[in-house]
Amino acid sequence: MDLSIDRAGIAQAYGLIQPHIRKTPLIEVDGAEFGQGAFHSILKLELLQHAGSFKARGAFANLLLRAVPAAGVVAASGGNHGVAVAYAAMRLGKLARIFVPSIVSAAKAARIREFGAELVVVTGTRYDDALAASQEWARESGALQVHAFDQRETLLGQGTVGMEFSQQAPELDTLLVAVGGGGLIAGVAAWFEGRVRVIGVEPEAAPTLTRALAAGRPVEAEMGGIAADSLATRQVGALMFPIAQRYVERVILVPDEAIEAAQQLLWKSLRIVTEPGGAAASAALLFGHYQPAPRERVGVLVCGGNTTAVDFGKRAASV
Repeated sequence: MDLSIDRAGIAQAYGLIQPHIRKTPLIEVDGAEFGQGAFHSILKLELLQHAGSFKARGAFANLLLRAVPAAGVVAASGGNHGVAVAYAAMRLGKLARIFVPSIVSAAKAARIREFGAELVVVTGTRYDDALAASQEWARESGALQVHAFDQRETLLGQGTVGMEFSQQAPELDTLLVAVGGGGLIAGVAAWFEGRVRVIGVEPEAAPTLTRALAAGRPVEAEMGGIAADSLATRQVGALMFPIAQRYVERVILVPDEAIEAAQQLLWKSLRIVTEPGGAAASAALLFGHYQPAPRERVGVLVCGGNTTAVDFGKRAASV
């Protein structure tokens, strides 16, 4: 099915993947709950999506919109995309091989295996190392390559997050979205088409879209920081970039310290356990990197929760 990356294409993709995904909930919070000032925000808890992140949407869109050969699918991932492709392949009865860099978190590696995919840990430390290895395997095996962010079907699937958010909270003024390779923010921005201010949030140690917008094209950027396994790619995707140029208002950089503190506040105040990449957009709001106007209605995507940050194996103290 040849769909354009626009509202009509996203709506058609949603109709196809809807039986396989969760319509994730919203919660409304204000700054007083965090002790962080006077603001009102609406969080979309995409960490409650199947496979622990929004990536399940793009994974199902790929497997349902494209012909999957007998050799199955192959993906490269820092973790979440691999978990999502493994999950979608398992649910649809397809073979999957997932290539990950050596920095993959133990939680994400375990989930890929749990969903029945073959996990290949490459010797390199970054997503691009895993991508090169996966591309070689695709050439050798004939498996279908499912790109984490630079694939039309991936963007269509991720755009359904924006579609759902607009249905659940039609009063939004602004939406904060974490950026790695750019599939999520491009899909969401393609849905809103400027109707809502879409603002990207990147770690200071991985300013991929920031560098691209400054250069006027995708360029290489640093690939470090606390969220390197989910928000650090060498450069943003070619497909997402013109969408970002047109519809993303700006990009905010946040330090690792703010991301880690946001993780802690989300747990302390809301009992939400999120991975660093999933907390990046919240960090921008919680620590003043984005300052909303009075009565501005700000949405935040809490986009991933594949972490072992809370140890439930410890025996609780008696009360």
